[in-house]
Amino acid sequence: MEQSGPETAQRPTVSSVAAHAGVSRQTVSNALNNPERLQPETLKRVLTAIEETGYVRSAAARQMRTARSGVIAYRLDPVRDGIGGAVLDTFLHALTAEAERRDYRVVLYTADSDEAELRQFSSLTQARAADAFVLVGTHRNDLRYRWLSEHGIPFSVFGRPWPEEGTTAAEPAHAWIDVDGAAGTAQAARHLLDLGHRNIAFVGWPAGSETGDERRRGWDEAMAAAGVGAAERRPLDSEQQDGILEGADAAARLLAGGATAFVCASDSLAVGAFSAVRAAGARAAVVGFDDSPTAAALGLSSIRQPLDDAAAWALASVLDQLDGRAPRERDARLLLPRLVVRESSQPPASATR
Repeated sequence: MEQSGPETAQRPTVSSVAAHAGVSRQTVSNALNNPERLQPETLKRVLTAIEETGYVRSAAARQMRTARSGVIAYRLDPVRDGIGGAVLDTFLHALTAEAERRDYRVVLYTADSDEAELRQFSSLTQARAADAFVLVGTHRNDLRYRWLSEHGIPFSVFGRPWPEEGTTAAEPAHAWIDVDGAAGTAQAARHLLDLGHRNIAFVGWPAGSETGDERRRGWDEAMAAAGVGAAERRPLDSEQQDGILEGADAAARLLAGGATAFVCASDSLAVGAFSAVRAAGARAAVVGFDDSPTAAALGLSSIRQPLDDAAAWALASVLDQLDGRAPRERDARLLLPRLVVRESSQPPASATR
């Protein structure tokens, strides 16, 4: 029989950490599982004790106690143009880092439709390979929410619930958080208006894209509030699929029509618009959306989403549900993005003469 050595016998426990920090075992448990419940000073004291004692929580022991896998599942979307996927890559990184801090892991799966994703839900939960799900890619008539709710599986959603077809409002019974896209494009439009632009075009996606429609609405309302009439705005509104070439084609056409600035629904479209501006030798401003590494490298102004906050909220919500608490309710479920100004924000040529 293998003998326990001194190192094994003296392995720190929750009780020894509690004694070292001068707190209760429950306080140590909260520090490990629900740190938001503790005062900052108490949390710091416990974390210091954990570090000083060298305590390491046993994931296997927790799994035996709770019948949990210690795994949160997340769908991995396919790579598009290397720019458009940067937002969800950043969200996934933040989610994974936060999960590791809570002693959980994130497992990835793929699915190309709601039906395929339901099959993944069934497979992962039947195999006890995942305790909960964090969903992305929300859309109208989303089948996933009902399936997970009916099967009693905890989940949270990065993305708002959109009204079902034929209705005007969505009333979900699940946890969700999203970024206010309309507020972001409104910021971009007001920024360009302040620089002296009036013919500010919107380079967006075809109508019917829920996220795209929200981003278009922000630009439209900001322009209307600045006194740019509907007849002036209409020819400045461009619809095309997401992509660099599509953004370049749209911007070239809009430049010829008199546009001096562009608010874009994505950084992919903004990179295309920026290339068209340079090719034309025009003095036109461009603002993208998502603040991707490509935007930063090119000096493109862009709207940055608070992805760390969204990921932390999404994970905390599913962990709450796993502990038997109801999905998190907050007064504001929409996070505000912020404009990052770079060299592509330039005044119109008339303002520099």
